[in-house]
Amino acid sequence: MTQVRAPADAAITISIAFVHGILSGVRARNEAIDDFLADAGIAAALLEQPSARVTAEQFVALFRSLTERRNDDLLGFVSRPLRRGSIAMIFRAATSAATLGMAMRRAAHTFGLLQDDVALVPLHDGPLSGWALRFRDPGAGQLPFFHELSLRVFWRLLAWLAGGRLPAARFDFAFDAPAYAGSYGPVFTAPLRFRQPLSAMWFEAAVLKQPVRRDETALREFLRDAQGQVIVPRHGADSVTGRLRQHLQHGQPAWPGLAACAAALHMSTATLQRRLAQEGTAFQQLKDELRRDLAISRLQTGQRAGDRLGFCRQPRLPACLQALDRQCPGPVPAARQPLSAPVPTRVAQTRKAGDHPAFLVSARADQCRRSMIVATPWPMPMHIVARP
Repeated sequence: MTQVRAPADAAITISIAFVHGILSGVRARNEAIDDFLADAGIAAALLEQPSARVTAEQFVALFRSLTERRNDDLLGFVSRPLRRGSIAMIFRAATSAATLGMAMRRAAHTFGLLQDDVALVPLHDGPLSGWALRFRDPGAGQLPFFHELSLRVFWRLLAWLAGGRLPAARFDFAFDAPAYAGSYGPVFTAPLRFRQPLSAMWFEAAVLKQPVRRDETALREFLRDAQGQVIVPRHGADSVTGRLRQHLQHGQPAWPGLAACAAALHMSTATLQRRLAQEGTAFQQLKDELRRDLAISRLQTGQRAGDRLGFCRQPRLPACLQALDRQCPGPVPAARQPLSAPVPTRVAQTRKAGDHPAFLVSARADQCRRSMIVATPWPMPMHIVARP
């Protein structure tokens, strides 16, 4: 399989709902999914846990496994496979345009030449202009993830052509709000409307008159990691949430408080709280999400020789390690044994519910590391620390 490069923000994790979504096309065709999951290092048991998450690297690997094994850039969502290289062809057609509006017209035209099930059509609504999905095959439009994927891909294409950032005015979806709609925030960073006649992305009309700021050389570099660039949500410096997340991540193992973070971002605590609220989050919520993402990322990748990750002040054995005990045969790896206790046969049998053990995750647990990404309730009383 193609080597997957780690995303710029290695702590990003993805809800298991989107894993179900990305597999929904092949499942609708009654195709087995085991090989795809194995390629990405995702335990099949996670699909039964609604609160589970996977790393961005795993999610991109799953996407690439689907495209490579099926030779289909659209993952089984349309009746005629979109052969590998088709998305690159669409991007290349758009890059040669003079303006963003013209680029989108060329992308829509090329997309229509390559498959028959869905068309990208232009829309206008007062000061807004947009592009909508119009399904010629009703069956192709029944899977919500195909709507989500299509809008995400073409929006990110336009944003990349604009120089890296292109705020959308809103997103419309031609289906009811799903149970996981709360996970849309990092993926679709604009107001959302459900139960609309068509799924569409909208922009200020003047935005689409902007020039294309990319060339063939930039396109070749972009295509080296196009899937990761397009489908993985980014926590960039163009939002307060992104800046705060980066500050917290770079400041580890310390977890600065609200006042210290506000000072680092050159604003008052009241302003920081207000700006976070406007972006749909809060200071403690963001810290909890980052702790979760870092824990999942480090558990999945393991630690290089000499590196250690401690999970401290847990009231009981963490759910992720309980699941690992069940999933990995044989004696528990030494990397997961308590720091200051005799080596037990099973960690779960050596602690009482009220104990507070500290654990290590290291390269010695590598044989089981792909099973370690499991559902864990968050927020939870966990503190991630680096141990010498």
